[in-house]
Amino acid sequence: MKKRKYDSTPTLVGVTKAKVRFSEVDSMKIVWHGSYVKYFEDGREAFGREYPGIGYLDIYASGYMTPIVDLQIQYLNPLTIDDDIIIETKYIQTPAAKICFEYLIRKSDSNIIVARGSSVQVFIDNNGEMCLNNPPFYEKWKEKWKEKWIK
Repeated sequence: MKKRKYDSTPTLVGVTKAKVRFSEVDSMKIVWHGSYVKYFEDGREAFGREYPGIGYLDIYASGYMTPIVDLQIQYLNPLTIDDDIIIETKYIQTPAAKICFEYLIRKSDSNIIVARGSSVQVFIDNNGEMCLNNPPFYEKWKEKWKEKWIK
């Protein structure tokens, strides 16, 4: 996984829990590698509920979409069916017109880190054009939550 070159500005972290389901396990009886993308999405959705304003429906209601343009995953330890996991989703502050997150997935019972990763989403307007500047709703969201950023 390549290292991001974002500043160390204080940020926001969301935490959610999940349980590994049968449908996420492959023939080797471990979680299929593609399922981690779903866990990251679960983390983003929970983050949007905890810090309202940049959830999928909030973004869409503001007239934008945020496709993922970069996704990195590093697999460290396997998960198996019925494992309870904790998904930490960390918002990475950047002045650019994009939303960046870093993820950490741990086993609930042992705190063992099983995967980490990152994603970058850009803003697309209703005409399908990529935004070069932060949309107004996103600037308002950043201002609203600035006082709660974790140092």
